[in-house]
Amino acid sequence: MVTLAVVGAGVRGIAYARHAEASGRGRVVAVADPREGRRARFPSAAQYAGWRELAARPRQADAVIIATQDRDHAEPAVRFAELGYDILLEKPMAVSEDDCRAIVAAAGRSPSAVFAVCHVLRYTRYTRTLKALLDAGRIGEIVSIQHLEPVGWWHQAHSYVRGNWRRADESTFMLLAKSCHDLDWLVHLTGRRVSRVSSFGGLKHFRPENRPDGAADRCLDCAAEPGCPYSAKRIYLPLAGRDAWPVSVLTDDVSEEGVLAALRTGPYGRCVYACDNDVVDHQVVNLEFDGGATASFTMTAFTPALHRQTRIFGTHGSIDGDGDRLTVHDFVTGRSETVETRPTGDATARGGHGGGDEALVEAFLTAVATRDRTPVLSSPGESLHSHLIAWAAERSRLTGETVTLS
Repeated sequence: MVTLAVVGAGVRGIAYARHAEASGRGRVVAVADPREGRRARFPSAAQYAGWRELAARPRQADAVIIATQDRDHAEPAVRFAELGYDILLEKPMAVSEDDCRAIVAAAGRSPSAVFAVCHVLRYTRYTRTLKALLDAGRIGEIVSIQHLEPVGWWHQAHSYVRGNWRRADESTFMLLAKSCHDLDWLVHLTGRRVSRVSSFGGLKHFRPENRPDGAADRCLDCAAEPGCPYSAKRIYLPLAGRDAWPVSVLTDDVSEEGVLAALRTGPYGRCVYACDNDVVDHQVVNLEFDGGATASFTMTAFTPALHRQTRIFGTHGSIDGDGDRLTVHDFVTGRSETVETRPTGDATARGGHGGGDEALVEAFLTAVATRDRTPVLSSPGESLHSHLIAWAAERSRLTGETVTLS
């Protein structure tokens, strides 16, 4: 049995811990979070108001799950690495290049420890099947890729307009917060590093000038609410009573009365056109890999919340994928084959990212228990590379220049 300490008992920390305990292979023995209500979700665990209190004690667990807010990742990640803990670190690793490099360096100073960043897309059955097809040469050499991340209209409103990731100065820019998953995934599929990046995008819709006539500052008071796609009443009230994302982010009281109170007074009841958000709602990124292959990546808010959509073009064939099934086109035979992967859950955090959350935790527990890091599918250096791609893309978006990665 792997013993675990949870640092940051919000949505992601709780999700990973619950997967670990449900597997029967992990047990939470300590939890550090400033909110008593969050800590209370683990009543049998030792309780700490902050990670420093936990780190100051003799070693409490085999491994630590670090799932604090993005800007609070670096210090605990470096300290727990120094203390020799195995670490499961939520993405993004940190919100500055220097902090990411410091984390990688600290992990490198503990060579026997297991260190994994939560690149959950690598671990889904869908990705494993797709990667096996590519590695087997089913479409020859990869030449180009089209990849779409459909964020979802209500998910954008929840997390990136009203929520914790709405402002770059309080969290980080959109591509690093949301899409380092996808940048890492493209590197994983191709098996090649990115050499050049260009990017375009911005905040087009969720702006004050797009506010409907007569709209109020809060959805509960708004005459325009019935026709608004981003109505907080429509997004949250049907989910009242469920202790699950996204309602669990609003309040610890997930009853209808508790949700209504949160919409009346908290940030998630605000009009999406009257928030203080500044992160982009759409962005395209062009990538050139070592060896000359290319990829175009689109992140957009204005979709249903679906699995990623991908088309991969090779010298002997192509593959179309929708997160559920893969269609392989063979240029030699002219035939097409459909491969079903049947993911568990949907693409959102509530659905476990198509089985990726659970599979990641299983891989991490296996690595910790066996001291064999093979089940962890990304190294610290690979995680750093995907983050550096995100920073290069953001620099390109802001400057209009193509950025070369050294």
